[in-house]
Amino acid sequence: MPIKKAINHFLGKNGHKRMNCAQAVINAFKEKYDIDDDTVKLFRLYGSGRAPEGICGAYFAARFALEKKNPEKLKDFEKYFIDQAGSIKCHEIRSNRKLSCLGCVEKSAEYL
Repeated sequence: MPIKKAINHFLGKNGHKRMNCAQAVINAFKEKYDIDDDTVKLFRLYGSGRAPEGICGAYFAARFALEKKNPEKLKDFEKYFIDQAGSIKCHEIRSNRKLSCLGCVEKSAEYL
């Protein structure tokens, strides 16, 4: 259900608080990856291409979670995300229109 939870938070549907892409992903997996509420709040800063180096916030959140528990999967996740979105950079993803912001949330959550 974390995939649905991430989508619902991103869209602000089904009684879920509206969150940006980074918060939606990190919040949906906070129990699985032992992430505290302060970290979820911090991820408010990383939506809309504001993650470090302009990377996608949803990608950034999933990468953060993987670094904590499954760092051996980081390369595989990057390849998976680029295959799905065309890039890890928010601006490039948006200009290529290969995947929407909602799609980035969904694909990041699916991988986790």
